[in-house]
Amino acid sequence: MSVQRWTLFGATALALALTPASAQQRISPGNETSGSLSQGDGTLQSGEFRDTYSVQARAGEQITVSLTSDQFDTYIMIRGPGDFVEDNDDAPGQGTNSQLTITAPAAGTYQVIATSFQAGETGDYRLRIESGAAANPVVQTRPPAGSRPSGVSVSQAIPRTQAVSGPALVVGRTVNGQLAATDAALPNGAYTDTFQIAGRSGQRLELQLTSNAVDPLLMIEGPGLSASNDDDTENGTTNSRLIVTLPQSGTYTVRATSYRPSETGNYQLTVRDAGSQPVASAANLQASANSISLGQIASGDLRQGDEALQSGEFADRFTFNGVAGQRVRISMVSPDIDSYLMLISPNGNQEENDDAAAGVTDSRLDAVLSEDGPYTIVATSYRPEESGSYSLSVYDLAREGTSLAASTSPSRPTGPTTGPALTTPANAIALTADRPANGQLAAGDTRLQSGEFTDVYTFQGRRGQRATISLTSTQFDPYLILRHPDGQQVDNDDGGDGSLNSQISLILPQDGLYQVTATSFQPGESGPYTLSLSFQETGVEVNRQQSGGRIFGVLVGVSDYGGTANNLEFTAEDASKLAQTLGQRGVLAPGSVVLTDREATVARVRQAFQQVAALASPEDTFLFFFSGHGTQNRGQVSSTEPDGYEEAIVLRDGEISDNEMNTWFGQVRARVSLLAIDACFSGGFARDVVSRPNVMGMFSSEEDLTSSVADKFRAGGYLSYFLRNGLAGDGDADGDAIITAGELSAYLRREFASEVTDVEATTTEGQRNYQFLVIDRGGVKIDDALVALR
Repeated sequence: MSVQRWTLFGATALALALTPASAQQRISPGNETSGSLSQGDGTLQSGEFRDTYSVQARAGEQITVSLTSDQFDTYIMIRGPGDFVEDNDDAPGQGTNSQLTITAPAAGTYQVIATSFQAGETGDYRLRIESGAAANPVVQTRPPAGSRPSGVSVSQAIPRTQAVSGPALVVGRTVNGQLAATDAALPNGAYTDTFQIAGRSGQRLELQLTSNAVDPLLMIEGPGLSASNDDDTENGTTNSRLIVTLPQSGTYTVRATSYRPSETGNYQLTVRDAGSQPVASAANLQASANSISLGQIASGDLRQGDEALQSGEFADRFTFNGVAGQRVRISMVSPDIDSYLMLISPNGNQEENDDAAAGVTDSRLDAVLSEDGPYTIVATSYRPEESGSYSLSVYDLAREGTSLAASTSPSRPTGPTTGPALTTPANAIALTADRPANGQLAAGDTRLQSGEFTDVYTFQGRRGQRATISLTSTQFDPYLILRHPDGQQVDNDDGGDGSLNSQISLILPQDGLYQVTATSFQPGESGPYTLSLSFQETGVEVNRQQSGGRIFGVLVGVSDYGGTANNLEFTAEDASKLAQTLGQRGVLAPGSVVLTDREATVARVRQAFQQVAALASPEDTFLFFFSGHGTQNRGQVSSTEPDGYEEAIVLRDGEISDNEMNTWFGQVRARVSLLAIDACFSGGFARDVVSRPNVMGMFSSEEDLTSSVADKFRAGGYLSYFLRNGLAGDGDADGDAIITAGELSAYLRREFASEVTDVEATTTEGQRNYQFLVIDRGGVKIDDALVALR
């Protein structure tokens, strides 16, 4: 199988607010106390009674908490400085009693919550806290705080018990072992054998776990490292294979286990030396990098002697200072290598890009910065040990847009973005429809900031016209930039016909003067070219626009919950990347809004919805997209809530319920409205919102089940990833550049059926099932067009 363990997000990942100090009971290591869960105690969001204790711990101190009761199924939760979160239900060999050992990552006060596994359980208990020496770091999970953890992630699968020892592994040797019912078991019920291996900083190891009897799962953890693997997809097997570079010298724990609970059988575990290589540590990451400024172009080369990634690619690092909310574009161009870009934020989040477009091996990464501070760019290659020269450029898209007004010349690289109103250059050439212009890029022409020669043309356009602009040359790689009267800019490198020629085809969004810049992909390229403009105003095109107009979008993603809930990976990126994709396809209307992290408050989302909804006309498509936490709250049983729960999406400072969302959609006058929610319990929005005419809903899970983060695709959720690809063109089954409701529905269902198999999900009561997509077209018909691709 190719299924991996995903990190769950949703109501079961909501953070439990720290209990006020006045409501806490202090307990010191080495002491034991008695207590009772009873009516009148505080409760978790999921209904369990709880008592809260506080304990002081030193950085690196090992704390063991034991909770025992013969009257209920105990459950321990520990919350600490920053976002420290640890939970335990049943300790191995202790029945329904709980025990949890942590190594405090920082000095401070830690909250110990004594609670039960099931809601409403009561009874007496005994709580004991003991202190020990600092232990080897154990993998910390970020499970739900304030409710039950659910599903299985890699980190959840590792026992929350004291550091364990096991037989020593020797590099170059194979161990024959067996998973059996008498072995220790992980919390999900999978049997496990544990081994120890001593390693040195920078050592590169290859671990293989093979079996014909079980579906192997391999884990390694130790000083500064936590990694796991289910299937060796590179070799197309269900065996497990890991290649790791040890960040520190010390003892590492290797676990041989199975993907499914209770699997038994023989296995072979092999450890090989994969060759040592230098690895930059987090401490010297910026110190070992070159500085690059926004608007600057740097030249470099990858070669033997450079830092090497764990997978063998040479890499150069650059740093720049960024500001939260800043939109940047990073480009890496090389005639020698298949370039690859990575962007690492100050808190360690990472974005990557291989190819800027189909058929292009150069890389381009657009990002909305999530926080203030130093960002690291890793310039590397797609394949190991590729070497050659490259150029790297970094641009602030908003700043580039401002410079356009002053210079009257666009900048590159840039993307679909709204800038100041268009100012016509004095040397602009009038471009006439159906009369190709022959020109030449040459030394002495105006240059872009990135060094490419340019010629500028203008034409008058009317809203609703379909315009096609083509730039061809046999002497250089053409590149087109089009600016609308309101300053919005779109560009194109290769037109998609297999050549290097450029073409932009779109329905003009407004009346006025449009500006076309003919330029090249590489700086300094020169030579003759032909530029042509044509209009198509047939009835077919008018109908096409009316049946697939622009998308007016409110795109929201939250990864950083600012301490109000557990943070999530990639969910903020889901919103910004969807906006980027729709912009690149020329379908995202001016006035659309993207809100991520600290911007995604209830007030700002409500305001954005109202503003954008007012802009969408009966010719257009309206889209509300959300990726982040979802939750359920107890309500009244009704026709829209037969289970008695109200669903809600969780923003930075509060929630928006399905009922409120239904009211909002009553304001929309678009031809088709789309609601796409990638969050736990999102399917519950269907009954409320999709009940309105012309509303289509797409939800990542059923209304009583959690959703998973799609680590496999570096996306916050599966729906987010597939929706982005579907609207980019993958959903256009018949190739007519119009994506209908039926086409998008079929595409999403096929991708879920293919890629989201055996992904576990749970209810708030802890019942287990699997994640399934929910699509409700309501009154939207199969052949109704959602968008016409440009």
